[in-house]
Amino acid sequence: MGAETTILAALMGISLASASGFRVFLPPFILSLAVRTDTFVNFDLSGTEFAAFDSNAAVLILGIACLAEFGAYYVPWLDNLLDTIATPAAVVSGIGMTSMTLVGSDPIIQWSFAIIAGGGSAGIIQVTTVAIRGLSSTLTLGFGNSFVASGENIASIVLTFAALIAPLIAAIFAVFLVVLLVRQSLKITVDKSNQGN
Repeated sequence: MGAETTILAALMGISLASASGFRVFLPPFILSLAVRTDTFVNFDLSGTEFAAFDSNAAVLILGIACLAEFGAYYVPWLDNLLDTIATPAAVVSGIGMTSMTLVGSDPIIQWSFAIIAGGGSAGIIQVTTVAIRGLSSTLTLGFGNSFVASGENIASIVLTFAALIAPLIAAIFAVFLVVLLVRQSLKITVDKSNQGN
């Protein structure tokens, strides 16, 4: 894998990982559609690392999981319960999505980048959205959580398509989102500690 291809693959991977921080099943679902239909991607997805996504069964299973995840986040008590499962799953998905895009590069680079950047960005986004949803649950008794869920859904969709179509723009957007969400999370933490005093 050449340097330019490796950089594009890394950008695509970190963007898909960040999208996994919002919704675990959406990036693999859209990736499976892209591989299966061979459309809307300016990146070669014909390699063996994407073979598991190239079947009708993969599209169907990931599509059902994606719809179930989307729907569950609109149920006030279920969304907080789902976060306990989704947090580690998002990190694993982020690592997997990133490492998959970097197959063919040096394994040290592949797995180091996948764990640190992919897992890290997915984890930061997921933990931050959990904090924002927790604040929404506290302030609105869970009724405002559907607005939070809608924002997460939109961010995940946009970031996933951007990762496949324009990896550089998607990576810039992903880094911007991570920074913004970390700042928001820190602000929420400071506000909570100030209210406790």
